[in-house]
Amino acid sequence: MYIIHMKAQNPTIGSLVWHLSIRWRTEVDRVVAPFGLTHAQYSALASLHAMIERGALPTQRELSEFMGLTPIYISKLIRSLESGGNLTRSPDPQDSRAVRLELSNAGRERIIAARETVRELDAKLTAPLGGTNGAGAHEFAETLKSLIHFHQQMGET
Repeated sequence: MYIIHMKAQNPTIGSLVWHLSIRWRTEVDRVVAPFGLTHAQYSALASLHAMIERGALPTQRELSEFMGLTPIYISKLIRSLESGGNLTRSPDPQDSRAVRLELSNAGRERIIAARETVRELDAKLTAPLGGTNGAGAHEFAETLKSLIHFHQQMGET
């Protein structure tokens, strides 16, 4: 496990966010590794599964927008997930530049199993906030969304 020792008396918010994100990512990487996934691959597969469950057959660009990641990064993730047999790409009949994404049977089974493991981990990691549905977790999530939104707006100016 990746261990970070914080010795600063008053660490900055940026430092705290960085430390938490590294620890969180390390833990998710650990629990999804038995499924043959990294945290990033898990996130892409889980997002694709959620979109498909809602009736979409998304393009790579739509998945990119849904996840808030660059199309180039998503493209690399999709290639690795496709080579691992988790999904297929097919040409979009209405746009020759786009490809549509679909989960393979193996990918669907893998993400359903991995998602349950990640949910258990999320419950454990958010326990100090009252669990995933606790008031503290909700407040923390809203604060993080505000920070992300602010930084997205800064990038647009």
